[in-house]
Amino acid sequence: MAIVELKVPSPGESITEVVIARWVRNTGDVVEKDEVLAEVDSDKATLTLNAEESGKIEVLAAEGDTVKVGQVVVKIDTSFKPEAKKETPKAETKVEAKKEEPKKEVAVAASAGTYATGTPSVSAAKIMAENNIKPGQLNGTGKDGRITKQDVLAALSNGLPTAADVLSNSWKGGRDKDRVKMTSLRKTVAKRLVAVKNETAMLTTFNEVDMSAIYAIRAKYKDKFKEVYGTNVGFMSFFTKAVTEALYHYPAVNGMIDGEEIVYNKYCDIGIAVSAPKGLMVPVLRNAELMSIAQIEGGIKDLAVKARDGKLTIEDMTGGTFTITNGGVFGSMMSTPIINPPQSAILGMHNVVDRPMAVNGQVVIRPMMYIALSYDHRIIDGRESVGFLVKVKEMLENPTRMLFGGKNAEEVLLGL
Repeated sequence: MAIVELKVPSPGESITEVVIARWVRNTGDVVEKDEVLAEVDSDKATLTLNAEESGKIEVLAAEGDTVKVGQVVVKIDTSFKPEAKKETPKAETKVEAKKEEPKKEVAVAASAGTYATGTPSVSAAKIMAENNIKPGQLNGTGKDGRITKQDVLAALSNGLPTAADVLSNSWKGGRDKDRVKMTSLRKTVAKRLVAVKNETAMLTTFNEVDMSAIYAIRAKYKDKFKEVYGTNVGFMSFFTKAVTEALYHYPAVNGMIDGEEIVYNKYCDIGIAVSAPKGLMVPVLRNAELMSIAQIEGGIKDLAVKARDGKLTIEDMTGGTFTITNGGVFGSMMSTPIINPPQSAILGMHNVVDRPMAVNGQVVIRPMMYIALSYDHRIIDGRESVGFLVKVKEMLENPTRMLFGGKNAEEVLLGL
């Protein structure tokens, strides 16, 4: 009998403990090689634990247990092999001609003294209307299944929802509580957020963007874009492109503090905050400054799918130089996003609202979005933060600037 011990792998540098989030297979199960046995929560991501060999497993840790990296959590007895799946022969089926059954006639004539099944009496119908009760919710005990007044009153006394219940809110006045253990990921996020507030000189500056030009481009090319690239063109790709150009002009916003030194990154690894089943994740789009709109859109889509399916790795979420978060998808009008350490700044997008704006002396309705830049004042001065946000605004309102390093076509022509 050969026993294989399965140890907790290291999910990344500096991580020494993980939490067994869920066992997919249990003690006594016979599994195949590479089959997923458990989901493991680390400080940064959810990983899977896979069988190294086929055999019968013995689980050595319970769900919710905190275990050390390198600890044995499963033993596999390789003397047991999964049963080969046998193909069951298809049974011959004989098709017989169905005999037509005579149709049963339902008497509904009141003069005959009979009623269709489920028909309420006059008094029952009145009570049902007052309490928003449908005939299908009741079983009639009257003649031929007719619903009587007593049927309705009995159903109400047994807890059938009344009109008052439907109109009331979801709270039922109980005093119960639920206690749920924080996941390793949630605890780490909580610690980092508090650390950011305590260890950085964080400020937020705001501006607003007229989204008319972006709307016009999307409306004009959305069908052709999807036909060529197989994906929709969204706001995030335009914002990412605008951010990479603005970071070139304001490198301090793309920098970070390392001890007593400031590191200025010569590339743009943009973290894109996405909503996942276990909370907010920030996977990173590498070298976004070299990508086209289509490449950015495809990259964001791939990261969002991995986040939704719980397949983001540590490598997917480390090394970013700047982060973009879009609270607008949830209806946020304005917020002050928190910096994602060790980065020095984060851009917050919000919802688009039609608002009256003064344009060339005229009041017009434009689709407007508030944008916010939270930054570490230790490394980024007010001039740089405001200038960066203005540069993003300029390129979004005049997208051709993204083609010319943040300048418009006339400035390039004039060599300005």
